[in-house]
Amino acid sequence: MNLKHQAVAAGLLILLFLFGGIAGAFAQTDLKAAPVSPVTVKSLPTSTHAAAPAIKFDPVKATNAYLARISGAARQRSDSYFEGGYVLILVDALYSIAVSALLLWSGISAKMRNIAQSITRSRFLQVPIYVGMFVVITTALTFPLTIYEEFLREHAYGLSNQNFAQWFGDFAKGFAVQLIIFAIALTLIYAVIRATPRFWWAWGTVVAIALAAVLVTVEPVFIAPLFNHYQPLPESTIKENILALAKANGIPADNVYEFDASRQSKRISANVSGLFGTTRISLNDNLMNRCNPREIEAVLGHEMGHYVLNHVAIGMTWLGLVILVAFLFVSWGFHALTAIFGGNWDVRSIEDPAGLPVLTALLAFFLLLATPVTNTITRTLEAQADIFGLNAARQPDGFATATLKLSEYRKLDPSPLEEFIFYDHPSGRTRIWTAMRWKAWHINDPDIKAGPVSPQ
Repeated sequence: MNLKHQAVAAGLLILLFLFGGIAGAFAQTDLKAAPVSPVTVKSLPTSTHAAAPAIKFDPVKATNAYLARISGAARQRSDSYFEGGYVLILVDALYSIAVSALLLWSGISAKMRNIAQSITRSRFLQVPIYVGMFVVITTALTFPLTIYEEFLREHAYGLSNQNFAQWFGDFAKGFAVQLIIFAIALTLIYAVIRATPRFWWAWGTVVAIALAAVLVTVEPVFIAPLFNHYQPLPESTIKENILALAKANGIPADNVYEFDASRQSKRISANVSGLFGTTRISLNDNLMNRCNPREIEAVLGHEMGHYVLNHVAIGMTWLGLVILVAFLFVSWGFHALTAIFGGNWDVRSIEDPAGLPVLTALLAFFLLLATPVTNTITRTLEAQADIFGLNAARQPDGFATATLKLSEYRKLDPSPLEEFIFYDHPSGRTRIWTAMRWKAWHINDPDIKAGPVSPQ
């Protein structure tokens, strides 16, 4: 018997000894019968009032009736817009890979690396210099596709309220923010690569998640106000209801902010964003102007669900796992490709910033294949927030009609396979069915009885 087996045997003997000692202690106590008290069993009195008749409600009929409200040209336009996004997922990935290939095979990437080296001998500072040139060139090369996706297509489907000058102003601000974020993030990740080239994918994941946490913290305070004007929502019943709902669910917010999203589009939205003291409840003016109080409360209940259910931390955890696998794939793919084409590209090693186009191409390919996985992660969190919102705000019909407004840019009734692959939120049918099923379970509650009557 080796030492491990001896230790296990000794442990078992100790447990048996202790159990025996405890049992013996109980066995040695007074065994006289405890006093017995008589137990009286009575039936509860029956009510003298007749039971209220059950309300007949069919959640399936209600769901189908709500969905039928969007039909004809409106349904076709919604389906066409969302289904076009399926193609754009592939187009965006292939376009990114093509731009990366152009930078590599033309030698532009190597020349940018050489310029950075000519400016400074610091390998740390060479990276942000290279990244600055990389972001400028890739933004210019992808600009035609960006114009189509974010301006022309949005106008074609009546979703944008901006002229080109207004849109380009927001695009320029977004470019500046992207440039700063990319320069910081990639400089730190390349520092990790130089420090631990064999295991950079592990430490790089830690850096990426840490940067994401910082971004979530500063976004509502420093970034969002660059694109929209935020101001406290005027005192009103709806503001009181939102704050009461927040306080009832432990959300540390003492104000509600409204922002002018109508300057960009007519989409309705809201959020509870921020971390570490920057938590803020915000809703856009489209939500205030286009929705009734029941719909507003339903939407805010959903957004509060993300905060209370700690979806930022959970989402980052899942995101971290995806990034970890992605970085592993990128590390393997980089060495495989540079072993064959590295001489043609003048890319010396994974520490060389000239190899960034290789990394971005591999990452684009990986994320394309991982689309069902990443969508399932976010869709699951959104479904959980839907349930929380229904329980918190108790506005199933408000949630259903708000979902119909989202149909302007989300296909309402996809096939199960479509929803699994392409939807990062539950589909309209799924969300309305969830709300109507919840209502069926609570149909006899006083507030639900007093609420609106669902279509049947």
